[in-house]
Amino acid sequence: MLKRAHLFKPRASGLSNIMTDSRSKSEQLSEGARTYLDRCAKELFYDYESDTGSKHTEKGIEVEDQAIDLLNSVLFTSYAKNTERKETDYLTGECDIFTGSSIVDIKSSWSLETFPATERAADKREYEWQMRAYMHLWDVDRATVAYCLVDTPDHLIGYENEDLHIVSHRLSAELRVTLIHYERDAALERKLIDRCQLAQQYVTEELFRIEAAHQH
Repeated sequence: MLKRAHLFKPRASGLSNIMTDSRSKSEQLSEGARTYLDRCAKELFYDYESDTGSKHTEKGIEVEDQAIDLLNSVLFTSYAKNTERKETDYLTGECDIFTGSSIVDIKSSWSLETFPATERAADKREYEWQMRAYMHLWDVDRATVAYCLVDTPDHLIGYENEDLHIVSHRLSAELRVTLIHYERDAALERKLIDRCQLAQQYVTEELFRIEAAHQH
């Protein structure tokens, strides 16, 4: 029996994988999107999650509270971690901070070297789509990505230059936060929804393909 306990819903954090336009007029999804969705279908069929962990991801998890505290110290706010996940028939997501009227998402930079020092350097397409998904899910018109640079836990630094990781003692809080703002856009939001629905259809069809391949 086909293992489809839950209808596939793209996650806001992974939306950039399906938003790249196809180079072929005959294909609605790009090759990269299809590769990503093939993996999603396989995970759903066999009921497992890919091991995508890294020391960069681990740092983000470990220092999230510190990053929020850093942001609050710079903006004179009292933001707290959001724990609510929202979903529609075609999309799911859990933002870091919901202010009541906007979204703020924390990105903890791995080191001073990877920390974006300007708004131009911080404007990354994959995070823009994530913010547009959150604006849709929470029905707000503004979202901000907050790049925060806090000290890397010692056990993660390894043999890298500590001066790029232990920075709080020599750089002010203001120099360790870069913000990039996004405004809601109806046309881009429609494209996002359409692409999510295409992704759902593709994954459903791939699930049937996997099942058919094993009917010996």
